[in-house]
Amino acid sequence: MIQPLPYVEKISPYVPGKPVKELERELGISSCVKLASNENPLGPSPKAVAAIQEFLSGSEELCRYPEGSGYYLKAALQNKLSAGGIAVGFDNLILGNGSNELLNIATRTYMSPGDEAVMSQMSFVVYSMAVQAVGGVAHQVPMTNYRHDLAAMADAITPKTKMVFVANPNNPTGTTSTAGEFERFMQRVPENVLVVVDEAYIEYVSRQDYPDTLKYFAAGRDILLLRTFSKAYGLASLRIGYGIAKPEIITAINRLREPFNTNTLAQVAAEAAVADDEHVRNTLVNNAAGKQYLMKELAALELPGVPSEANFIFVPISMDSMSLYDGLLRKGVIIRPIGPKAIRISIGTPHENERFIAALKEILAA
Repeated sequence: MIQPLPYVEKISPYVPGKPVKELERELGISSCVKLASNENPLGPSPKAVAAIQEFLSGSEELCRYPEGSGYYLKAALQNKLSAGGIAVGFDNLILGNGSNELLNIATRTYMSPGDEAVMSQMSFVVYSMAVQAVGGVAHQVPMTNYRHDLAAMADAITPKTKMVFVANPNNPTGTTSTAGEFERFMQRVPENVLVVVDEAYIEYVSRQDYPDTLKYFAAGRDILLLRTFSKAYGLASLRIGYGIAKPEIITAINRLREPFNTNTLAQVAAEAAVADDEHVRNTLVNNAAGKQYLMKELAALELPGVPSEANFIFVPISMDSMSLYDGLLRKGVIIRPIGPKAIRISIGTPHENERFIAALKEILAA
């Protein structure tokens, strides 16, 4: 029987959060709450839903391939991004089947077997998976206080390093690097190393010292900024994200991008969502209130969460995380266990947050 490449065999498959319908079917319960996958509990923009419905009213278009370049969505993104004063052109944008696809393509574009990549030890698991998939070596640098240690990550760069991954805000801890830290880091990164900055949760950031990563793109640095419509924009099921980089990087990644990699409904919905500032504002208001409530309640239970700039809270715990996860499942609440001694809780609606706290209290009191 044919065997996979040795480095492929070593990859542990990504395990997604348990779907609500699956849990309800397994346990024979209903009205479950999912706080596991950092989705927008308010759902997508009403404008995005209306755009999909309008498109489907002329359903004969479903037999046509998507618009391969994503022209109209790129135009909307160009207008949105350039409003901040830094020009972002069509040749600086690439669309992906979620930002995950783009980080995988970028890794395949710039890394060969034996090449190295640097990332934080407690960061998005897909970075190391993408590196392993091309036979590369993933150097995972320990965090400091649940934050990227950018100085240590710069120290870890060697002549074999081709890429560095920075999640900002970081998943699963919700922490960010500051503008000063990122500036000092970028000063130390060699020009021939691609810095991939995953900004999937950028819309949620409220701190004033967050790095303006677009300025490094504008300066011509080898940097790829990844953003998504899966989180604040509530379009996770349609799988669409985008990357921003100088034309040479976009051109190189495009050589490996699959034709028609983003579907038409995703493009239509994302284009409408970009224009719905009110929905994003409502999302941020709900997130801020939910975060405040959960942090207060968790602290009262002597389970203080790590201060987060995202739409989830990372909670170190003394008990076994899988036991707590399983106990909450049986009460119809889905969270995310992170290693043996931590959990991650997505911020939901007020009802969902209260349901989680009530279930947690019952388990702790048992």
